[in-house]
Amino acid sequence: MTVARSILLFLLAALAEIGGAWLVWQGWREHRGLLWIAAGVIALGFYGFVATFQPDPNFGRILAAYGGVFVAGSLAWGMVVDKFRPDRYDIVGAAICLVGVAVIMYAPRAG
Repeated sequence: MTVARSILLFLLAALAEIGGAWLVWQGWREHRGLLWIAAGVIALGFYGFVATFQPDPNFGRILAAYGGVFVAGSLAWGMVVDKFRPDRYDIVGAAICLVGVAVIMYAPRAG
């Protein structure tokens, strides 16, 4: 159950961070206005809290592992929201990142 909770928290963090950054991008670069930017800033702030609920107590480990989730999540967001089509190198790179997440977070550790 701890691994499932951790994965869910990583997915929630990715949704908040990527979604927040996308909202800021839309507000500024696509000229949608300050409300979009404000919503993005709130989502990014929420992302900052989500990591604190991870079961592992080590900030550096959590953030390092989350980096891999961010990479894969960003490509997925682009596919769903912006109709981006990743090439095979994008997919291979994201898969490598997710393997890194599994090793960093879920490998058995001594003591």
